[in-house]
Amino acid sequence: MAAPALVALAHGSRDARSSATITALVDEVKALRPDLKIEKAFLELAKPGFQTVIDRLVRGGHDEIVVVPLLLNEAFHAKVDVPEAIAEATTRHPGLKIRATDVLGLEARFLEVLDERMREALKSARVRELDALVLAAAGSSDPLANQAVARLARVWGTHHKLPVTAAYAAAAPPATGEAVRAFRAEGRRHIAVASLFLAPGRLLDHATELALEAGAVAVSEPLGAHPEIARTILARYAVGAVELVPV
Repeated sequence: MAAPALVALAHGSRDARSSATITALVDEVKALRPDLKIEKAFLELAKPGFQTVIDRLVRGGHDEIVVVPLLLNEAFHAKVDVPEAIAEATTRHPGLKIRATDVLGLEARFLEVLDERMREALKSARVRELDALVLAAAGSSDPLANQAVARLARVWGTHHKLPVTAAYAAAAPPATGEAVRAFRAEGRRHIAVASLFLAPGRLLDHATELALEAGAVAVSEPLGAHPEIARTILARYAVGAVELVPV
């Protein structure tokens, strides 16, 4: 009996860097599980689209699929867009079983990835001293999603024994520039910004620009194609595959 196929479903962006990062991340997953059928797909703005990938898998004989949403928060895309896309696919393919897993979310172990990206940024900027950190995320109209970022920021700050503020690129205050300026108003001068984004894109570019204009000494790259993220995708898949097994 073949294992269910895995579809790693990202939101999608017109920015080619974003698609390239998702491709590299999915390649990391494939390297860990070469025995699985693994495909990337996008909800919008990039190819291949979700329905195109599902059609291809069905033509290839797959009748069980686990979808892992490559999203860092449980907001609109996870609650509305993903279920709607899956409903459309199962309507078009009667008998097809699709299980959507939890989103990637904000795992505490992702802080290790943040630290790695931050060390790279500090080395590049030749910065050796920090007295404050900003955790920059996309932001959401869902307050619970923003609160999850703020909680992660507190955990990160406790680990490093530094003050940390969560900031958002859209939909909620403060913006990265505001967060940096607030720390500078307290007399802090060595403020670095960690990018809690899965991939590059317009929002991250804007957040980075605002942070540097406000005086940040370094801004890290997004989480990207890291083995820890790949392992989390496979952990989500494992749960979804079990849930497809008839009781």
